[in-house]
Formats: sequence, structure tokens, C-alpha cells
Amino acid sequence: MKNLRKEFPALLHNTYLNTASSGLLYDSLLENRQEHDLDFLIGGSTFRNQQQDFLNGIRKTIAEFFGNSKDDTVLTPNFSLGFNTILNDLDKNNKVLLLEEDYPSINFAVTSKGFEVSYAKVGLNMEQNIETAIEKHKPDIFAFSLVQYINGIAIDLDFLISLKIKYPDLLIIADATQFCGTQVFDFKTSGIDILGCSGYKWLLGGYGNGFVLFNTGVLEHITPENYKNAAKNRHYDPSYTSLIARFECGHLDTFNFGSLQYSLDFLNKIGVSTIEKQINKLSAYTKEELSNLRLLDQNIKQRKQHSSIFNIKGDQKLFDYLMSQNIITSLRGSGIRISLHFYNTIEDIDKLLNTLHRYR
Repeated sequence: MKNLRKEFPALLHNTYLNTASSGLLYDSLLENRQEHDLDFLIGGSTFRNQQQDFLNGIRKTIAEFFGNSKDDTVLTPNFSLGFNTILNDLDKNNKVLLLEEDYPSINFAVTSKGFEVSYAKVGLNMEQNIETAIEKHKPDIFAFSLVQYINGIAIDLDFLISLKIKYPDLLIIADATQFCGTQVFDFKTSGIDILGCSGYKWLLGGYGNGFVLFNTGVLEHITPENYKNAAKNRHYDPSYTSLIARFECGHLDTFNFGSLQYSLDFLNKIGVSTIEKQINKLSAYTKEELSNLRLLDQNIKQRKQHSSIFNIKGDQKLFDYLMSQNIITSLRGSGIRISLHFYNTIEDIDKLLNTLHRYR
């Protein structure tokens, strides 16, 4: 892993603990992006002639990476656009269960559209809280982040499988932006009906790309009848009328989506299981050390599993001090958020810990 750090120039002068805000650009991706634009520069309009085949190849790469079919994989510039497209056509009489203080791209998007909303509390017993809320409110839809962006609490993936078995009619929609790229994951067996993700964080794809995965038959199930009827009664090219076309309106940016495809191949070469082991190692070490310093919330310390995102006690003054020591973090919620990817090391964490000791 240490040799891979050479790919990331930002690591030369910074202790970068901020992938939950943005993944890093790396040298070989930069070269690939430059080649893309050089082809456009030289080819002009002819550059677009192979666009459809190129985008189909990207869908195939995404589908294979996450265990889905290409035909049920949709490209979108980011999670929020895909999610709002889904919400816009759902019956507003549907009841939606959300998690308290989840990412605004989920919670505000749902509440602003007039759905009847209920909430489950995030914390030590989050999974039990979710099941209790389902029994009480009987929602039609459960929409949530797989990993909470403020404190890194991660939902138990086995719980989602059992939840789908127990409530087969519940539409489960997950935002995986803070999850995809951190561990091996098979969408088809996950119990999730719809999974969306932006590619600029753990997937290292840069900005302007994302995707939505649909389980078999779900995309057709959530498509309004008036859309399907209009598609049948008009002799347009399928690129304008297919189920996927609802999400992929207009021209997609091959520069941005090509970057995502390149990064998925890059992660595959490293090995997703290798990445998962490195992240788990860093997360376990960080959790133990921050617990010893009494900087973690009690809920985080007591949960058996956790992501590589942590929120430590601190304010603007500490944040600024860390920045002055070239330690890059984020202010989130009532504390300072740190987040670790495979390019981080134990030495990075030790630098943070030593800096915190000096500050105290």
C-alpha cells in the first residue's frame, strides 16, 4: 500500500484524513483524463461516434464491480439527481421511513416532496430502532445512507437482508456514496432494491459521475404508467424513451464517466478485498486510540462494527490547528470528522494522535 501512495501527490505534503469529503486525484487517472481530452481535441465531432458503446462499457464495468446486471444499471451525474428522479414519480401517498440526521440529499429531498415521513434514531441500537419504526409506522419505503456521513455509523448489511425477507414489499433505497469502494459488496444478494452512489469519494472517480443500481424488475415497477404508455405510442429512438432514458437525459459526460470506469479498474487491480483489509485495520486502530483519548461518542465505542469515518470532539479552533499542521479533516455536526482510505497508514493516524496530544 505504501508504494501506491506515490500515485497521490496530495499525500506528499498533507496528512489527508478527508476522503469522506472528497477522494484524491491520482497520477495515472490524470494521464487518462488528458488522453481523453486529447482525443476530443483531435477528433472533434467524430469523437462522439463511439459514445454509446463507450457508455455501455462503463455500465458493464459498474455492474460487474457491484454484482448487478448492465441493463439494471443507470448512469447519473450524482446520487442526488438519480434519487430525485426516483422520488418525483413515486406516489406521494407513500409513507417513507428515514434516519434522523441523515444526509440532507436524502432527508430534505423526501420531506420537500410531501411524503408522509417517520424517523428511526441513529445510535447504538439503530437496527432495532429501524425495525421498531417499521412495525409502528408501516412505511412503504425505507431510504437511508449505508454509512452516516457525520459520525460513520454503518448499518449492519446482514440486517438489511433479514429486513427484506421479513418485509418483502418494503422498497429499500440506499445511498452508498460513503460506502462503495470500502469493501467487497454484492448488490444482488444485499436485500437492497435501489442503490445510488456518487463516484467522487471512496471510488476516486472525480466529480460529475455516479450510478443507480436497480434490482430485477424494480426499475419498471417505479416507472409511471403514463411514461410507459407514451414510450409505446411514439416512434422515438429508444435512447429517448427507454426506462433508463428517464435518468440519462441528454448527453452524458464521457470525461467524467470515463474517470469512474478508470478508477474502478484501478481499484480492481489493487483488489477490493485488499482495500477492505487495509481499511478495517486502520479503522480498528483508530477506534481504539481515539477511545483511549475519550474523543469518541459512547455509541460509536459500543457498536461492534464501524466504518472508517469518525467524529471526534473538537471545534473550529482545533480544526484550524490541525490544518496548520497539514492534517486535512472536516467540521461536521458538533465535532471534527476524520475518514480513512487505503492510501492512509498507521503513521497518518499516529501523527493525528500526537498532534492532539500537543494541542491538549
